Amino acid sequence: MPLQGRRGLQFLQLSRNAGARRELERGMGGSCAQRRSAGLRQVLFAFLLPLLCPALCEPIRYAIPEELAKGSVVGNLARDLGLSVLDVSARKLRVSAEKPHFNVDLESGDLLVKDRIDREEICRERRICELQLEAVVENPLNIFRVIVVVEDINDHAPQFDEKDIHLEIFESVSAGARISLDPATDPDINTNSVKDYRINSNPYFSLLVRVNSDGGKYPELSLEKPLDREEQRSHHLILTALDGGDPPRSATANIEIFVRDTNDNPPVFSKDEYRISLSENLPPGTSVFRVSATDQDEGINAEISYYFRSTTQSARHMFSVDEKTGMIKNIQSLDFEDVERYTMEVEAKDGGGLSTQCKVIIEILDENDNSPEIIITSLSDHILENSLPGMVVALIKTRDRDSGENGEVMCSIGKGVPFKIRSSSTNYYKLVTDGTLDREQTPEYNITITATDKGKPPLSYSKSITLHVTDINDNAPVFHQASYVVHVAENNPPGASITHVSASDLDLGTNCQVSYSIVASDLEPQALSSYVSVNALSGVVSAQRAFDHEQLRAFELTLQARDQGSPPLSANVSLRVLVDDRNDNAPRVLYPALGPDGSALFDTVPRAAQPGYLVTKVVAVDADSGHNAWLSYHVLQASDPGLFSLGLRTGELHTARTLGDRDASRQRLLVAVRDGGQPPLSATATLLLVFSDSLQEALPDLSNRPEPSHPQAELQFYLVVALALISALFLLAVILAIALRLRHSSSPAPWNCFQLGFCSESGPVVPPDYSEGTLPYSYNLCVAQTGKTEFNFLKCAEPLHSEQDIVYGDSAGDLFPLYCGDDLTSHPKTLTPVSFIFVSSLIC
Repeated sequence: MPLQGRRGLQFLQLSRNAGARRELERGMGGSCAQRRSAGLRQVLFAFLLPLLCPALCEPIRYAIPEELAKGSVVGNLARDLGLSVLDVSARKLRVSAEKPHFNVDLESGDLLVKDRIDREEICRERRICELQLEAVVENPLNIFRVIVVVEDINDHAPQFDEKDIHLEIFESVSAGARISLDPATDPDINTNSVKDYRINSNPYFSLLVRVNSDGGKYPELSLEKPLDREEQRSHHLILTALDGGDPPRSATANIEIFVRDTNDNPPVFSKDEYRISLSENLPPGTSVFRVSATDQDEGINAEISYYFRSTTQSARHMFSVDEKTGMIKNIQSLDFEDVERYTMEVEAKDGGGLSTQCKVIIEILDENDNSPEIIITSLSDHILENSLPGMVVALIKTRDRDSGENGEVMCSIGKGVPFKIRSSSTNYYKLVTDGTLDREQTPEYNITITATDKGKPPLSYSKSITLHVTDINDNAPVFHQASYVVHVAENNPPGASITHVSASDLDLGTNCQVSYSIVASDLEPQALSSYVSVNALSGVVSAQRAFDHEQLRAFELTLQARDQGSPPLSANVSLRVLVDDRNDNAPRVLYPALGPDGSALFDTVPRAAQPGYLVTKVVAVDADSGHNAWLSYHVLQASDPGLFSLGLRTGELHTARTLGDRDASRQRLLVAVRDGGQPPLSATATLLLVFSDSLQEALPDLSNRPEPSHPQAELQFYLVVALALISALFLLAVILAIALRLRHSSSPAPWNCFQLGFCSESGPVVPPDYSEGTLPYSYNLCVAQTGKTEFNFLKCAEPLHSEQDIVYGDSAGDLFPLYCGDDLTSHPKTLTPVSFIFVSSLIC
């Protein structure tokens, strides 16, 4: 049954009843008078609350007898705390103690006995035996103090240390002398302890019970009349000790008294009671105190010995007394937390058997010799990183076995962590959050909790706990590049990968799983899927079709990386795709254009056209770009290669010389247009040129124009003619070499030169009709005037014509400039160059 706090509980019940009545009145639509009555009760509640607050704060007390059976009900803890039966399990009502003597029935809220309760084992010699409990409820978290007072029952009988007591007494002892006896001990307290002593009836001795200041009862034998040893040598008595239980328990001891000769002066102590104080840090073996007694007798009757009498076993194990000197020493270490005070009876006995007793009380002084203890009552070691400041992480209990300031404990934690420790109640602290948590910066915290007492010097104890920060989706994916630019060659195979985008997320688990998608583009939405796609898992961007640089040179996409958190976070990045050009388009000739019937049109050239006259211009375009669209113009076939020159890059056709009488009035040129790609692509155009001063003059030539012969047959014909001429020239060169050798062997004067036009000291001379031959090559023949005659083919002689290009017949229409060397004129007196020029022309 609870002993205190009933006024607070009744007040809580009254408040709940009043609240229920108010809810009922509101539901039934109470009158104005009822509402005024409710308002009056609220005013009365506010007035009485400060008066009853001390009662609410007092601990709940229960009193139970010891040795209560397991499962016995101590009291209804839920009702005394103001909790309903449903709140017991919902709020997880439980009790916390050093030893689990009690538990709570979650169905009824009763406090039940869980283990055997022995008051003598738990509280030993303490008069008041209290068990401290903490009742803990959650949602919200609260702690209530509960004190269970264990009441003593008469479960122990008195017991004498010795069943047979042997005493000696001199016959000279006068009537009224007292002999102290060892008292019986009873672990029970109060009324259940030793209450009375009795002895059997006899004529010589009576029993007296002495009561000390602490309430202890000690038996003494009183001599009723003088003894006569010669009449009776010994006396046998039976001593009975009775306790105050119902029914009472008892114990007996046999006393054997031997009568000796006279010793009529007992020892005498200087004090009947000695009080000393000792520090609990006193080392074993230290001399504590010396008791001293005197005896007026002489001889053996004055030799005093000291003994412990009426002393508990705990005191006998802790202290010893020297039999001769009376010096008391501690034989073990003292501990204030175990026993605060020792009470001992010291007996001084002389050689004649007379004795006297004194009381020695030793107070143990507390020292700060116990470090505080830290008990983690509740711990949430996984915390969301978005937890608000003030959230309770752990409930901590501190304990120090010392007393006073030595037992007052303060709790603290280290700095630099987003947590703080806050005092909750006596010896209880809460570890709460005190800042923003970020798992990406600090995934876990090792918190060291330090408990320090107020002793001098203070003692402390530390305990570490690890708190893990749980991830939330608070970080969006981040691309590894701010933007992407990729080059893709046109005509790429469909389905090929063109680039790879990647994004990372600092979060964990599903919060960092990234998927990719295309969210925007400068292409038409309907056409986007036919151009590119992105793999949602890998971020690989693939082309869905072959790109055409001429149709689409560049386009831009907006890619999104999205995580799988809730809610999901995303990031965007731009991807610019540049379609690179390939040489996939041949040049297209815009001019000269074909006629309506598919035949080539003609251009007229004045007969008096001077060299350099612009005849026409071949115009061509290429759909490609860059180097692939860099066009060059070449003459593949020409009726008279030396008559015209074609600009390599401009496509302009100029006259190379004036039209001669022997030149045909109709000229045909096959022009090739090549681009700069690899491999190059080309197109051809046919130029029909008529030398005429008027259109009427040119019409007859055009109308009588024969069908052109096959170009390949004409080329073979000219090659045969050229080969024959080269062979003839080779024979002529051999003949000239023989003639020169003959000239050196005879007089050299008539053999200076074969002809004046071909041999001169001024250098090589080019005939004016050099271009009328079949091969456009020039060879220099140098004949030595002295020494060994040699026939050498050297580098090109003087240019055939200045600032013009010549079409080489064996190079398929390629244009090459003629190069003139300087090495041949370095020794004009020694070498005489003879030039042979062969020009081939293609006649359409």
